[in-house]
Amino acid sequence: MNFIISSNVLLKGLQNISGLLSSNSLIPIIENFLISIEDEKLLITATDNETRATVQLTPDKVNGSGAVAIPPRVLLETLKTFPNIPVTINVNEETFAVEINAGEGVYRLAGYNPENFPAVAAIENAKNLKINSVVIQNAISSTLFACGNDEIRPQLMGVFFEITPDYTNFVATDAHKLVRFRRNDVQADEAYSFIVHKKPLNLLKNLLSTYDCDVEAQFNNTNVAFHFENYQVTCRLLEGKYPAYEGVIPKDNNFKLVINRNALINTLKRVAIFANQASHQVRFDIKGQEVLISAEDIDYSNEAKERLSCIYDGSDIEIGFNSKFFIEILGTLACENITITLSAPNRAALLIPEETNSEEEDILMLIMPIMLNA
Repeated sequence: MNFIISSNVLLKGLQNISGLLSSNSLIPIIENFLISIEDEKLLITATDNETRATVQLTPDKVNGSGAVAIPPRVLLETLKTFPNIPVTINVNEETFAVEINAGEGVYRLAGYNPENFPAVAAIENAKNLKINSVVIQNAISSTLFACGNDEIRPQLMGVFFEITPDYTNFVATDAHKLVRFRRNDVQADEAYSFIVHKKPLNLLKNLLSTYDCDVEAQFNNTNVAFHFENYQVTCRLLEGKYPAYEGVIPKDNNFKLVINRNALINTLKRVAIFANQASHQVRFDIKGQEVLISAEDIDYSNEAKERLSCIYDGSDIEIGFNSKFFIEILGTLACENITITLSAPNRAALLIPEETNSEEEDILMLIMPIMLNA
């Protein structure tokens, strides 16, 4: 088989899904791109055996059909050196040797028999959900940072999709912080839920960054596939039951603080430099219409204090937080002002943006306090 295609088009397609490839896989064949021709369409696939991404490209000319596994490094590095010119790729169907013709150059490399390349998972008895690409990208961007890294609790290493007839929640937590991103305009006839690992979601977020289109999600109890434009991302769902997160969200946080988000995040970044680098502890001392944010590292005699104006309705309170987690939460938001609700120094705080991207969007973020040093 052979085909002719723009070098830039081919390079972009390869680069967009190359993040799934690994150089030390237990299954050697999946260290390569799978390149195949079907119905005069060029399909490029990469997989890590848990997640599979395929991009469909339209070559300028196609002869024959078939498939070959091609090592990524040589192919990518070669294409990067070309200007935007047509390249012809010929594949020997018996030896799987690959020849690239571009301009006045001829480049040959070894390809591999793709027969052991894993087949795409069949999603039987699939349920369907349609979501706008901008919506799902915002949902992923708002939740991904809160996913856990502890393999002992694998359910927390992904985002929980909670689909109901009234709304859809996207939830992530690592037990220190929690995000619930709700869209009231994404609904289903019945209630469904599943957990998607953060790795395929990060890939999906990057692929969607230049699109405004519908994304169709097909899912069952074991797999989910996201289809949009010329891409398909399929992954295995995380097993197990997601924690009952609603019980963690406090219902009686009666102290309310409204503050400028940029002022708060900049203050935290400065003060955190002086905090203990193990605990990252910062102290919020809220009195009247001011909050005094301070940190210290006794071992190095470092100390910082900074005062900010705010609108506060509640009793005076001192509460400690991990500055790293607080900055992460504030950094995912784009609002001007943020509302922080509190109740006690040992109870979780809620952070709610004053403005969102849409009336259909509801974002709630939670951060657990840490015990203050005496």
